[in-house]
Amino acid sequence: MLDKSKAAFIGSGVMAEAMIKGLLTGKLMDPSHIVAADIRPERGQELKERYGISFVTDNRAAIDGADVVVLSVKPQVLPEVMPTIKDRVPKQAFVLSIIAGAKLGAIVEGLAHAAVVRSMPNTPAQIGEGMTVWTSSPSVTEIQKGQAKQILGALGVEVYVEEEDLLDVATALSGSGPAYVFLFMEALVDAGVHLGFSRQLSEQLVLQTVKGSVDYAMHTSQHLARLRNQVTSPGGTTAEAMYYLEKAGFRTAVSRAVWAAFQRSVELGKGKKRSDLEKD
Repeated sequence: MLDKSKAAFIGSGVMAEAMIKGLLTGKLMDPSHIVAADIRPERGQELKERYGISFVTDNRAAIDGADVVVLSVKPQVLPEVMPTIKDRVPKQAFVLSIIAGAKLGAIVEGLAHAAVVRSMPNTPAQIGEGMTVWTSSPSVTEIQKGQAKQILGALGVEVYVEEEDLLDVATALSGSGPAYVFLFMEALVDAGVHLGFSRQLSEQLVLQTVKGSVDYAMHTSQHLARLRNQVTSPGGTTAEAMYYLEKAGFRTAVSRAVWAAFQRSVELGKGKKRSDLEKD
């Protein structure tokens, strides 16, 4: 479905590169059919040398003749970027946004283009192990949905949802999720060092423990609580650890953190900056 399509990336950061790499590794597109736009010429040269794609500093030049226009800039930059390509997106193209908090309606209006896909990938997409949740405006055709599914599938697992509001939930849960996991892992490593392990050995134990636990959970149909109970013997070491985590409000802290991320995603969708919130 993408064989002869042209993709234009507006913004060439980490996630844009992950998508480009996924498209090329999966042989979904030829490098000659991909162009990236960015204000940093040195970044463009880097991508050209690494992947053989084209690069420009002019957003309008990038989208000329494109079938897919990927918006991959920072949320705070989007209001400045959209006017540069408003009314210029090719009629046959659809816009694919990976920008946190950016609503379908805002993009449709900002670009004067009705066919828009909104998605929320996460950083493991850089190794093809990402989790992406996405939805689309009514004007996106079934063929375009199939193309979006292929592009996002190149990043890992993709899930389509009908309700756009769920994208803010996905932003808070899976989009920001890797940071929560990394913080937990960092805390475990520090605990291991405190108890006497070298940092290198502590990291090895933690990384493999987390990886093995995730792999085990994915290969069994048992509920997560049941898996936890398998490790927790009455009166044992794990039970003691669980007691202190619960006493410290571990579940509540996680829940509140995800809620805070969700609220921030909603605020971004309304165009609110951090300074605006401080005034409120």
